[in-house]
Amino acid sequence: MQKKFKIEVDCANCAAKIQAEIEKIDGVQMASVNFLLQKLTIEADEGAFDEILDKAEKVIKKIEPDCDLIR
Repeated sequence: MQKKFKIEVDCANCAAKIQAEIEKIDGVQMASVNFLLQKLTIEADEGAFDEILDKAEKVIKKIEPDCDLIR
C-alpha cells in the first residue's frame, strides 16, 4: 500500500536524511521525500502502516524537531 502525506521540511538535506532513515524502518518497501512539493510517500504493508507511520514521525522529529507530518 502506498500513501502520501504533506510534510513541512525546511531543507533538502534534511529531506534526504529523513528519507534514508524511513527506508530503514522494518516493513517499509519504499520511502520518498520531495522537498520542493513538501510531500512524503511511503509504501509499506497495510497491516503495519499505522505502526510504521508512528516510527516515521519519531524519525522526522529526531532529524528536524520543527518539521511536521500532516496525516
